[in-house]
Amino acid sequence: MAVLREVAAPFVVPGPVGVAVRDRLKGLTARDEEVLRLVGGHLGSLASRDLMARCADGLEHDADRWAQRKRELTGESSSRWAGSLTKATHGQWALARRGQAAHVQGLEAGIDTVRHRLSLPVGAKGTKHAAGGYRSEREWFAKARRLRVLEDRLERERADREAGRVRVVRGGKRLLNTRHHLADAQLTEGEWRRRWEAARRFLQADGESGKRYGNETIRVSPGGEVSIKLPAPLAHLANAPHGRYVLTARVVFAHRGETWRDRITANRAVAYRIHEDVDRDRWYLTASWTLPPVQAVPLATVRANGLIGVDMNADHLAAWRLDAHGNPVSAPRRFDYDLSGTAQYRDAQVRHALIRLLHWARRHGLAIAIEDLDFTAETTREKHGRRKLFRHLISGMPVARLRARLVSMAAELGIPLVAVDPAYTSRWGAQHWQRPLTSTTRKTTRHDAAAVAIGRRALGHPIRRRTTPPRTHQSDGYGHRTVQARPGIPGREGPRPRIPGPRTRSVSPDAERKRATRTSNTVRDVRSDQVWVQDSLLLTE
Repeated sequence: MAVLREVAAPFVVPGPVGVAVRDRLKGLTARDEEVLRLVGGHLGSLASRDLMARCADGLEHDADRWAQRKRELTGESSSRWAGSLTKATHGQWALARRGQAAHVQGLEAGIDTVRHRLSLPVGAKGTKHAAGGYRSEREWFAKARRLRVLEDRLERERADREAGRVRVVRGGKRLLNTRHHLADAQLTEGEWRRRWEAARRFLQADGESGKRYGNETIRVSPGGEVSIKLPAPLAHLANAPHGRYVLTARVVFAHRGETWRDRITANRAVAYRIHEDVDRDRWYLTASWTLPPVQAVPLATVRANGLIGVDMNADHLAAWRLDAHGNPVSAPRRFDYDLSGTAQYRDAQVRHALIRLLHWARRHGLAIAIEDLDFTAETTREKHGRRKLFRHLISGMPVARLRARLVSMAAELGIPLVAVDPAYTSRWGAQHWQRPLTSTTRKTTRHDAAAVAIGRRALGHPIRRRTTPPRTHQSDGYGHRTVQARPGIPGREGPRPRIPGPRTRSVSPDAERKRATRTSNTVRDVRSDQVWVQDSLLLTE
């Protein structure tokens, strides 16, 4: 018998720790674009050199080495530019280390799966929790060779991790490999070169509290004027005092503009980043700042009036409203999105689906319950084998993007989020809720039933509709049977009230009364107040 894994307790999701807004730099002159490219290229070369030095230090890096690198960069830029460069380098190195650890875990999981399947006879059937043997001797032989390849890769990755070696490409490994496949990418060498240079530029500055407008390196005034502190080798390009260059473009943040203006007026820290969109031939300015930690709403308060359970799928969000007792209310809702287009199109589809869900939740004043999904271990090639469509389905689900979007958008509208363990929600929801909630006018899907299961788990109720019936003395000896309501609810264990009148509209009240008082002609249907006595005479001679 399979052992069920322990289900984690639900919790209220904390709000976002930062915010970022973006606006287009409209009206840039050719001189402005040239200066931005020169400054970004110069700082990008310094960032590449600093990243190479940080990777060479490996695990032996310390504060003294950090200070030495910053001093070397200060002479070719400025003290504040050097601080931003070294901070970005450390973040990139740490990200590479986390990716390396995830890659090692994926290799270990794949090796364990292949070893298990190789140990089974060819053609052995698997179970729900473990894969079976390979289908043919040819596949067995191919997987045996692949096992050796995976073991060699794992050995190299472990050696690199122990030595502190990481492999990072400024600009992206995918864009670098595209250089060798320009025909497949439908790009010329000049177009690829422009994208490569834009991706490797460095034009971002950290905010400073107490300084004018919250940033001395890239300064934006309340009126939208953008000025940049030029590095020392490019100081001759300045068109303003103190070695600064003022752009002709003006920025107006349509979203959160008042919040941004309040921050810079109070000289609070705001970080900026300038980047070029090569496809659209546009320049953008992104402003970001941190948010103070907000105390989360207690879980008991969130559960007081019920909530909305949401099941995330590859093409839609299935949602169902539940009351405080875990009972489904009204009809389920479905919020569709299409993930077949470009990245911008997919992101817009996710935003539109989420905003419809959040507006529905705000209309009823309810919280939202979601699954704490993590598909990093589910997309491995060796776990699902030939199920390529299923692997593609899991890989295509925007779990991280949807979760980040939902957290930030819900915090903006003041809607609490409750995260639950995703274990068995789809299976138990279909087992206990799909059929009871299906009627002649409503077809309940497996995803709708999963939304009910998610909501009940967030409310603290078991997913099952009823517990095992009591064996003796009904509820006196073995407690309550139903889990549809809390123990303190009046009438929880009482029978359903008798509704007078006909049970269907096709039967009149008179006919109902006549049928109730009529005596049955069979022993099986006879009323309990009549007594039957068997004749004592023998039926045979």
